[in-house]
Amino acid sequence: MPAGERRERCRELISLLQLEGFENTYPKNLSGGMRQRVSLGRLLAYRPALMLMDEPFGALDYLTKITMGRELLRIWEAERRSIIFVTHDIEEAIRLADRVIVFGPRPAKIVGAYPVDLPRPRDLRSLRSDPEFIRLTEAIWSDLELPN
Repeated sequence: MPAGERRERCRELISLLQLEGFENTYPKNLSGGMRQRVSLGRLLAYRPALMLMDEPFGALDYLTKITMGRELLRIWEAERRSIIFVTHDIEEAIRLADRVIVFGPRPAKIVGAYPVDLPRPRDLRSLRSDPEFIRLTEAIWSDLELPN
């Protein structure tokens, strides 16, 4: 990628990721959420058709995790990249996904697949009382029940 195009893409991503003013900040001086946005920016810089995100918010505290999920959806709206998002958090999966695939224990195999037809934007607090959200959550929990 030519240098001018590279600089322009960086400016676009800094704006999209809401990191203006932190362009020259060392990673150790960024919050956990900001570091996650920088990681996402590195991935988006390549303009991949498919993004694999394996437990990207797993190390974050609960509120930062919710915020980053909201940010991911906002960025997805702008970039429209396909994402395979691996998580062990059922609520996070339903809130972020268009489809949830549930894997069973080793050897891993698909034990359930659920389209998520909840309207966007999806706010976790209001979702928790939505009958479809509750149904999906219960169905996924049922798929994960391990035999005694």
